[in-house]
Amino acid sequence: MTGRTAPLPVGVLGCGGIAMRRMLPAMARTPGVRVTAIASRDRDRAASAADRFDADPVHGYERLLEREDITAVYIPLPPALHAPWAARALKAGKHVLVEKPMVTDAGQARDLAGLAEEGGLVLMESFMFLHHSQHAAVTELLERGEIGELRQMSAEFGFPPLPAHDIRHRPELGGGALLDAGVYTLRVTQHLLGGTVSVAGAALTADASTGVDVGGAALLRGGDGDGVSSHVSFGFRHSYRSAYTLWGSTGRIVLDRAFTPPPEHRPVLRIERQDRVEELTLAADDQFANIAARFADLVRGRADPAAERAAAVRQAELVDAVRAAAGPGPGSPP
Repeated sequence: MTGRTAPLPVGVLGCGGIAMRRMLPAMARTPGVRVTAIASRDRDRAASAADRFDADPVHGYERLLEREDITAVYIPLPPALHAPWAARALKAGKHVLVEKPMVTDAGQARDLAGLAEEGGLVLMESFMFLHHSQHAAVTELLERGEIGELRQMSAEFGFPPLPAHDIRHRPELGGGALLDAGVYTLRVTQHLLGGTVSVAGAALTADASTGVDVGGAALLRGGDGDGVSSHVSFGFRHSYRSAYTLWGSTGRIVLDRAFTPPPEHRPVLRIERQDRVEELTLAADDQFANIAARFADLVRGRADPAAERAAAVRQAELVDAVRAAAGPGPGSPP
């Protein structure tokens, strides 16, 4: 384990878009983290990415896992490659931060969680939005009773059609709207309802030309016996929407830009009551740097990693349950 004051040396498996646009810049500006090496199967791509972040280029993922100066790895590969490379990293004794979705089915999640627990290693699924302070503000409003008793919630995440060559159109790489956008709505339901969330019903819409799901919806039930339900919808043939609504006995809380706010964005919480609407403008926050710092704290033993493992497994189980409720077809793992 790295020292408690030295930056955490992180190796990166792949140069995916989310890594280059968001996560690696965030790691570079996080004092407790150092991007030490970046690996790609393309030698030139590794060199270009590494030069940008003052890191060592590595040709091939296995070679990076062999390096003794790497304590942890970040995996931003296509979803179908997450589980096999996370397993290799854990077996190599590395802590792992893996992009969402961590896996394409729950069996993989349970296997990875077992490897991490056995090795005393951190396994964390990179749902960055959970580390933005706007959600703590929502929880505080709920606990203060600002909308009375919570009765129902809804969550939506969707965006316009993707380019034809995008990996999210490829089922063999873990493509599809459920694994790309739907997972956000499932995870925020877990976060806000707590307990053991279950799936009451679901539907997925297929694209016949690609074989992936391009949209869908699910009805979820909270696990605390209070009757609270959540309707989630998602897709990538929609106008842009990234929001959730909490509907209580005396009002509603609406949060836009819930899942992908840039660091400079100042969130606006809207509280709707029978006779008035109130808007609260919150401070900007950097969810990308926050999750990098959180991962480093977990590796240093400043927090218990068991909760992260359990949440990742439960998330994968919810995805499987949505597929099962929707019936055979799109969204099934490759």
